[in-house]
Amino acid sequence: MEKSKKALPIVLASALAATPLVAVPQQASALSSVTVTADEDTAGEDSEYIIEFGVDKDLDEGDTITIKFDSDFDVDDSIDDSDVDIDGYDIADVEVDGNEINIELDEPIDSGADLEITISNGITNPDDEDTYKVGVKTSSEKTMKYDDVKIKEDGKKGNSSSKDDFNVDLSSEKAGEKVSIELGDFDLDGKDKLETGETITVIFPDEDMLPKSINKADVKVNGNTAKSIEVDGDEVTIDVPSGADGDDYINLEFLKGAGISNPDTADDYTFEVKYDGTTYESESFEITKSGSSSSSSTVSGDYTVNLSDPAAGARSSYTFETDFGKDLKADSDLVIEFPSSDMVPMILSTSDFTVNGKTPKKVGALGNKVYITTPSNFSADSSVKVVVAYTAWITNPKTAGSYNLKATVANKTITSKSFSIGGSTVNPTTPTTPTSPTTPTPTPGVNNSTATITLTNTALNQATGVNVAIKGLGVGLAKQRDFIELVFPAGYRVPAYIAPANISVNGVAANFVAVRGQNVLVYPGQDIPAASAANVAINAAANIVNPGVKNAYSISVFTSEEKGLQFARAVGVGMPAPTTPTKPTTPTAPSTQPAANVPANAALFKVNAKTFTLHGKNYPLQVAPYMAGGNTTMVPAQFFKEALALTTQWNNQSVAIISGTKVLKFTVGSNKARVGNQEVTLPSPVVLKDGMPMIPVRFVTDNLGYKVGWDAKTSSVYVYR
Repeated sequence: MEKSKKALPIVLASALAATPLVAVPQQASALSSVTVTADEDTAGEDSEYIIEFGVDKDLDEGDTITIKFDSDFDVDDSIDDSDVDIDGYDIADVEVDGNEINIELDEPIDSGADLEITISNGITNPDDEDTYKVGVKTSSEKTMKYDDVKIKEDGKKGNSSSKDDFNVDLSSEKAGEKVSIELGDFDLDGKDKLETGETITVIFPDEDMLPKSINKADVKVNGNTAKSIEVDGDEVTIDVPSGADGDDYINLEFLKGAGISNPDTADDYTFEVKYDGTTYESESFEITKSGSSSSSSTVSGDYTVNLSDPAAGARSSYTFETDFGKDLKADSDLVIEFPSSDMVPMILSTSDFTVNGKTPKKVGALGNKVYITTPSNFSADSSVKVVVAYTAWITNPKTAGSYNLKATVANKTITSKSFSIGGSTVNPTTPTTPTSPTTPTPTPGVNNSTATITLTNTALNQATGVNVAIKGLGVGLAKQRDFIELVFPAGYRVPAYIAPANISVNGVAANFVAVRGQNVLVYPGQDIPAASAANVAINAAANIVNPGVKNAYSISVFTSEEKGLQFARAVGVGMPAPTTPTKPTTPTAPSTQPAANVPANAALFKVNAKTFTLHGKNYPLQVAPYMAGGNTTMVPAQFFKEALALTTQWNNQSVAIISGTKVLKFTVGSNKARVGNQEVTLPSPVVLKDGMPMIPVRFVTDNLGYKVGWDAKTSSVYVYR
C-alpha cells in the first residue's frame, strides 16, 4: 500500500497537537492485558498489527470491537473484512472512521475469552521516531484501553516492546548437546538488501558453543552455501553468497556438521544478528538440563520396521509408522538412528524419503543418524509414516541378528520393535564345498582355456584386488538370482562381509555379495547370456588379504548354473610383479602442446591415459578415461574435482557434483541420474573401476554449461567454460 499524504488544516493540526491522546475519562474497562505488536516498527513503513486482549464481559452477535490508532498513523479507509482477522471468530463487517477501525461481530464471544486481532493491510507508521498509542474497546466499554508502540527511525534498531525480530529453531534443547540451528526468516530493515561482498555477523549467547572453525559447507544463507566463515570468540562472520544477493530477508542455517553445541547451563538465551549497521535480536529460547521435564523421553517397542530385503549386508528400503502425538510439525526435525554408521551413505537425496507421503525439505546424515526436516506444507498428524526408499542406498547390518531403529521428534525418542537380519557369518580357515548348481544345459563350444585370474597387489599380507576374466559362460546367469562363485585357498583372509559396490561384473556393480568362509558368491546386477564373457573385478577395498607366505596359490571359479569347476588359475604371492609406470606426484611438462585454438583454461585428457593436462602441466588420474558402448566417454569422478574445480563427493555407491545451486547425483551401477529433483537417463551407466566411479563426461558438461572440444594435434578431449 502506498502511504497516503493527507494534509491537515493548520487549526485542526494545532488542536490535535495541543490535546493529549491519553486524556480520556478514567472509567472501569472490561478489557484486560492489551498488547499491540507491530510487524514493522520503522517510521513511514507499512506494517501488519496484532492486538491481543482479554474480554471480561460477554459480547453478542452484532456488537463491535473498535481499534484506534494515534492520529500520526495513516489508516486506509479501504480496509475491509479481508484485511482483518479475529482468531477463531467470524466477522460480519469492517468500517473505517478516520483512525478508528470498527469490527462488527457475526457471532457471540463469551466472557473470559482471549482475542487476537490481526490487521494485515492498510496501516502506515508515523513519519517520526517516537512512542505512540494504539487503543481498543468493545461495545461493553465507553473508554479505550491503550498499549505503547515505539516507532524507530529508518536504519536504526528500535526497542519495540511488540515482539522479537526472529525465531530460533534448535534440533535439541538439551544442555551441552551438539545441534543444528535455524535463525529466521526475518525481513531486513527499511530498504536493506543482502549484497555479495558484505558480511553477516551472528553473536552467539555463549562462546563455548562454538568450535574453533566452521566449514562453509555447514552454513546456509537463504538456502545457499556461505561464501566463507570466520569464528572469533562468540561471533561468527559469514560472507554473503552470490545466490542470496538482492534478498531482502535473512534465514541462517547451521548444520549439525558445523560442530555447534548448546550452552552447558540450563537457562534462557538469545542470538543477535548484525547486518549493514543494524542489529536484530532473536526470541528467547530455553536450554534444559538432562532429565528435566522438557528433555528427551524414550519409549520402547512401539512400532514395526519393514524391510524390502532382510539379508545381512543387503541394500534395503526401510518403512515404519509410529505415533508422536502431533509433535512433528512443518519445518521441524525428525531424527532416525540406525544401528551403525556404515549402514548410511555419505550422500542422501530428499527424493528418496517421504514423511506422511511428503518429500522432506532437507535430509542429512551424521554417523548413524539421518536428519529429516519436514516441508513447509507439512500437516501435523499423530501418526508419522516414514519411507526410506531402496534408492537411498541404506544397507543392512553386516552381521545376522536382532536390531532396532530409534526415531526422535521434539526430544521424544521412540524405539522400534526388534527386526531380524538374516545370513551366515561363518569364516573357516579352509574352503567350503561350492554350492551345488542346478542341472545345466551348457552351450557347446565354450572354452575357458585362456581365462585368467590376476592380482592387483602380490605383496605378502596386503589387501589386493582380484580380476577374473571368464571367456564364456556355458549357461547364462540371471541378475539377482544366479551367481559366480570364487574359492580362495587357505592362507587368504576373506572378510565376513564385502560391500556389493566393491565388486563389479562386466563393469556394473554387483547386486549382492555373499561370503561363506573362503568362498565369495557374486550376484551380477545384469543378465549375462550364455557364451558371453564375464569379467569380475574385486577392488582392494573389499579387503581380501594375501597370504603371509611366499608361494603360488590356486583360485577356483564356479557358477550356480553349471556343475563342476569352470577353471582354476595359480597366482603368485610374494613374487616380483611386472613393473608399471609410477604415478607422478608433482606436475610434469607435457610431451606435446595443445593447439593454439584450445582455450587457455581448458582441461585436456586422452582416452586410456591416466593423466589430464591443465595450464600446460600434466596431473595424474587414478583411472584412465575410456569409451563405453563405442560412443560414450567415461571419466573418473576425480577429473571433475581436480581438473574443473567442481565440488565433487564420491564413495563406492554414489557421486554428487555441485556447481552453484545445481546438483547432479549418480548411483554406481545405474543408468539413472538426478539433476536437482528430476530423474534422467544416462547414455551409459556409472561404474566403479579400481575404486573410482566413472561418469559420462558429456552428461556433466552439458548440464553444467561446459563446452567440449577435440584437439587433433595431441589427440585430446578438452573441456572448458
